[in-house]
Amino acid sequence: MSIITFDSSRKLDVIPIGRICLDFNPVEYFKPWPQCDNFKKYVGGSPANIAVGMARLNCKVGFIGCISDDQMGDFCIQVFEGEGIDTSNIVRARHGESMGLAFTEVTDRDHCGLIMFRDHVADLQLESSDVSEEYIKSAKMIVVSGTALAASPSREAVLKAIYYAKKNGTVIVFDIDYRPYTWKTDDEIALYYSMAAREADIIMGSREEFDKTDALLGREMTDEEIAQRWFGERAKIVVIKHGKQGSTAYIQGEGSYSIRPFPVDAVKSTGGGDGYGSAFLNGLLNGWDIMRCLEYGSASASMLVASHGCSPDMPKLEEITEFIRREKELYGEMIAVAK
Repeated sequence: MSIITFDSSRKLDVIPIGRICLDFNPVEYFKPWPQCDNFKKYVGGSPANIAVGMARLNCKVGFIGCISDDQMGDFCIQVFEGEGIDTSNIVRARHGESMGLAFTEVTDRDHCGLIMFRDHVADLQLESSDVSEEYIKSAKMIVVSGTALAASPSREAVLKAIYYAKKNGTVIVFDIDYRPYTWKTDDEIALYYSMAAREADIIMGSREEFDKTDALLGREMTDEEIAQRWFGERAKIVVIKHGKQGSTAYIQGEGSYSIRPFPVDAVKSTGGGDGYGSAFLNGLLNGWDIMRCLEYGSASASMLVASHGCSPDMPKLEEITEFIRREKELYGEMIAVAK
């Protein structure tokens, strides 16, 4: 019996909701930002990266979001349509808001900084009237990004999407996706994160993100206690990530399964979580056992941190399969299995 049941009659496999922005990565890494003269532009933002990642894995992907009404917005649509992503429910900003911009600074393999431009951004101007019940009903799964809850009117649009998904039997994934910008207080973060997590079938995030979500409880919890806390609401799968130490998926009624990262020569620390989420969720959609979902998620994450970009470097299924084969050939069959 599957952990999560998806409605196979739905036209779309997944609809991410939330942030589309533009990433600018230096052409040459391992320099302070002031010394970088040339940058490559990519479509970015976790929901956008997950959309591209899942499209590369042969999923039928839609998107709900808001972009700028200019050439930057045009570029995002062009990239999405090139990946086969349905853009019919991406709207344009109505009052001149611009795309969020992220300039990456990679001074060494262990440090990746971001210079963010997040004032008056288009993605947070998504309105509740932009969310269509019929569109939500056309998908097996929605993926809600926590950054879309950071300000109105976007947060109301997201909560409306969650309501429609719950009403129509669309699986709800909450990717906590914490970013410090825009939020005003820790209480605000905990309040809105917990509202979304309470309705989710699947919750994914780092341990730090779960701590922020549960901050109002005012007590320390183990990973196991965090998982049980959300099993007491609606969740069936809780994935807690610990960076280089790996991740654990807690399954309601089954226990836990852990995976470690595959060894790679990393060039940056960004993008791995989105690659992980794309491959993990694709596995669930295809009815894989949980360890295979984790293995492909971990492999995709490792491939992304070893690449220059995020969305343009999202791997195809056969590329992940070949990467896993090579890694096991080099390091042994149990290389990524947590000890």
